[in-house]
This record gives sequence, C-alpha cells and structure tokens, in this order.
Amino acid sequence: MTHTPPVPPVREVQPSPRQMMLRRALRHRGLLFGGAVMLVILLIAIFAPLLSQHSPYAQSLMARMKPPVFLGGEATHWLGTDALGRDYWSRLAHGARVSLMIGLFAATISALIGSTLGILAGYFGGRVDMAVTFLINVRLAMPVVLVALAVVALFGGSLTVVVTVLGLLLWDRFAVVLRAATMQVRKLEYVAAAEVLGASLPRILWKDILPNVMNHLIVIFTLEMAHAIILEAALSFLGLGVQPPTPSWGLMISEGKEMLLFEPWLITIPGVALFLLVLSINMLGDGIRDVTAPEGRN
Repeated sequence: MTHTPPVPPVREVQPSPRQMMLRRALRHRGLLFGGAVMLVILLIAIFAPLLSQHSPYAQSLMARMKPPVFLGGEATHWLGTDALGRDYWSRLAHGARVSLMIGLFAATISALIGSTLGILAGYFGGRVDMAVTFLINVRLAMPVVLVALAVVALFGGSLTVVVTVLGLLLWDRFAVVLRAATMQVRKLEYVAAAEVLGASLPRILWKDILPNVMNHLIVIFTLEMAHAIILEAALSFLGLGVQPPTPSWGLMISEGKEMLLFEPWLITIPGVALFLLVLSINMLGDGIRDVTAPEGRN
C-alpha cells in the first residue's frame, strides 16, 4: 500500500498595492466618469483644428446668428454661428484649449508656491511655520475676485496676465493642506532615520517628504485647476479676462448675454461645456483621493 503525500495548501497570491489601487479605480464610477469626460474635452482641445472646418476667427455677416442643427440650422455650422458669423463649434473647440491651458498653468504656479511654503512650514516648524502661517492669513484676507479684477484692469486682460494673477492668488490651499500633511509625515520613523544617517535636507524633502504628501498635492491641484477655470470665465464674462477675438468660453457667454431672451443657445452651449469641464475635474480629483486613500474608500 503506497502512501500518498499530503498536498500542500495553495497559497493565495496577495495583489500588490498597485493592483489593488487599479481595482478600486475601475470600480469607482465618479473617477471613470470624470476621467472619460476629461479625456473627451482634452482630445477636442488637442485636435481642434482637425475637428472644425472653419476658423474660429473667420467672420461672415451673411451667415450670422444661424441656429444649431438641433434647432433647425444647417449642417455646415452644426452648432450655429454667433453675432459676427463665426462658427460656434470651432470657437467652442478652440476655447477648450484656452480654458485647459489657463487652469493647468495657473494651478501649476499655485502648486509650486503653496507646496514649497507648506512643506517648509510643516518640516521646520517654529519661526518658519509662523512666517508661512502669517503669509497664509494675509492671502486669505485678500478677496480673490476683487484683487484679480483690480490687477487685470490695471495691467490688461492678456492671457499671460490672467494666468499669472490666478497663479499668484490660489496657492493658499496648497500651503494649508501640505503643511498639515508634512507635520504628520515629519514624525514618522523613516524621516528620523534619514536624518540620523546624515541625509541632506533637499534629499529628505524630495525623497522622503514629497512622495508621501503627493496624494494631497494631486487632489488640491485638480480643485484649484477647476477654480482657476471658473475665475477665468468670470473675468472674461466681465470683459477683463481673455480679450476678443480669442475664443474663450467665458467670453462666449458674455457675448451671447444680450441675446439671452431670443437665442438662449448662445449661452447654453458654452455654459454646459464649462459645467462639464469643471464637473469632470472635480470628480477626477475626488476619485483620485478615494482610490489612493489608505483605507480605499469607494
């Protein structure tokens, strides 16, 4: 009689943290929806010259105020034309470039300023923390819209001025959040071990602190990017943002407000586009926060 050796139990292979994060991302509806809408708008912005048959600046008084196709318009201008006869789809597609560029560059400037101040304040504490906290309080005491209106009215409403002003006014949330996050990371053992081993200050901040607060940085970046896009649209609506004939969604809303009662689609189309862009960015940031959280919230 032969003796059959026992079969060793099969060990379940535990998924890696990256695999678990991917699974949570594929189950997160908000992240998928926000990412899909954001991807579509990004592709439209990149390939705007290929997706539009008309120039966003070409005027034709013979073709002015044509309605969209779904309101009985012509297929050659399927989203209609504005009061100067410019193709509305072409201006909408090229306006996506302006909105994304302003949001991205303004949020990047804010992230560089706020993240640097927040990490330094959280790591050093003491007088550095007091100085950064004072700067944050000064910034919070300044109303963003009023300051932006004053500066843009003083220096002009060019694209560079709008991006610079918004970037210099939206850094406070980065500083507050990263200051608190750095204070928590500062107390961990691996940071103390790096200090004992004689690691340089730039190495500790870049290799040990920054990667562990990157989750907070990405989430705040998405929020401030959406905030910058809304502020640019508000400035353009008031005539102090991006100047005509540059296509901008806020400027398109401003140009169509006089025809609100007669041709409401002039405001509805860029308004819906602006709503979807800001919504997708916010949902994308919220989804990233949930997916990258240690507890893996859904």
